[in-house]
Amino acid sequence: MNWRRSSNLGGKGGLAVSLAVALMAGGLSGAAAERPPNFLFIYTDDQRYDAVGVVQREQGDRGRFPWLQTPHMDRLAAEGMRFRNAFVTLPLCAPSRAAFLTGRYNHLNGVANNRTPFPEDSVTYATLLRRAGYAAGYVGKWHMDGQRGKRPGFDYSASFIGQGRYMDCSFEIDGEARPTQGWVDDVSTDFAIDFIKSHREKPFVLVVGFKACHGPFTPPERAKNRFADAQARSVPNLSVRAVYRTAGAAGGEEARKTQADTAPRLNLDYFRCISAADDNLGRLLAVLDEAGLTQDTMVVYTSDNGYYLGEHGLGDKRSAYEESLRIPLLVRYPKLIAKGAVSDELVLNIDVAPTFLELAGVPVPAEMQGRSWVPLLAGKKTEWRQAFLAEYFRERAFPATPTVVAVRTRDAKLIKYPGQQQWTELFDLARDPYETRNLVNDPGSKELLARMEAEFERQAVAVAYRVPPYADELAAAESATATPKAAKGKRKKAAKE
Repeated sequence: MNWRRSSNLGGKGGLAVSLAVALMAGGLSGAAAERPPNFLFIYTDDQRYDAVGVVQREQGDRGRFPWLQTPHMDRLAAEGMRFRNAFVTLPLCAPSRAAFLTGRYNHLNGVANNRTPFPEDSVTYATLLRRAGYAAGYVGKWHMDGQRGKRPGFDYSASFIGQGRYMDCSFEIDGEARPTQGWVDDVSTDFAIDFIKSHREKPFVLVVGFKACHGPFTPPERAKNRFADAQARSVPNLSVRAVYRTAGAAGGEEARKTQADTAPRLNLDYFRCISAADDNLGRLLAVLDEAGLTQDTMVVYTSDNGYYLGEHGLGDKRSAYEESLRIPLLVRYPKLIAKGAVSDELVLNIDVAPTFLELAGVPVPAEMQGRSWVPLLAGKKTEWRQAFLAEYFRERAFPATPTVVAVRTRDAKLIKYPGQQQWTELFDLARDPYETRNLVNDPGSKELLARMEAEFERQAVAVAYRVPPYADELAAAESATATPKAAKGKRKKAAKE
């Protein structure tokens, strides 16, 4: 197998990775510097950005869950980089998983809802790394409707169908069904450890998808009494309902206000599942240590989307407020990343694929819309994105949440609901991080609105935004007047193809 680093680094950051790695490593031997990194990508399901112990400690009095303990996530943060502003481009399970793999927006990668299988011929970081000599494994939750068989693009998979179940879940090993016993993420971790041990001599990429902390929130026996009697702190947006869930949405701010909940009730099993997933993260870090692979392995820990816990009167995810779009993101690679580093840059799930490829010395396809984090990880000053587009396409099975298109910058957000112009929302995140005051009709915010409208137009064109032909709300969304003419033309052309 040819796994030596290529001299053609096709990453969009344009950074000479081999030089950066050698400098950060402080005098590695030539042989060690030539070995490309292993990649261990671990993600939970529905873990919100602040459901991490180190984040709660950083937030102090603003933290909703100060009692939450995640020692192994905290270890990753201490030994690598924590991204404070990490987001998904579509906050829903299967679409986000497809975006991680492909580096492309969901309106282009073929998976824009939970009922569409992942296209077998997709170009992913796994397919490209395999061609470069990597062993590629997928373990745990895949979702993508009820897709069966070996996971596309991987040499090996030990995965369950759809949502699976928390206890004694049936797995498919390379497509062959096999019963298992125990808590599902413990079982996934067992498979992952076996893969790491059997591939320690060559570069590998391994994805581990935990079921936690998706409903029905069933922790293992060891975690059932953790955080006993804990309560969440109140936050301002518990008393402001989502504009699309309010009958008088066009009637101004007063129509959106409800009685404040000063002691919000909370399902602690959500956090117990996160804590148990943290146990398994610790097991995976331990096996890297024991196998002598810690220095040679990039570990990424994240989630497929955020989760509402009463904010805006919501549960679940599926819209463009912060709690749904933001995710935890921890990255460790000792040869490149300084310990305890933090970044406030806007990073996205579509950035994972180009990051892995650049570090492996594999050219990044022009079709990938994400950007490699390598310059950020190396602490280099670089021009970075100042805004991004987020999307969601209404699903028939979840009609309460409409189609959404939004643009977020470092300090503001504009949310549009195609076909429902009266619901448009504008937030000044610097002054109103909880998104409680819609400024779209505020006379003093006309300049901000104009700036965000222009940014919305730019971002929609830049990512070739369109409504996928198979989306449930194609007709309604296509009638929106908010998208630019250029983007409309691209959508019409794509719908004919």
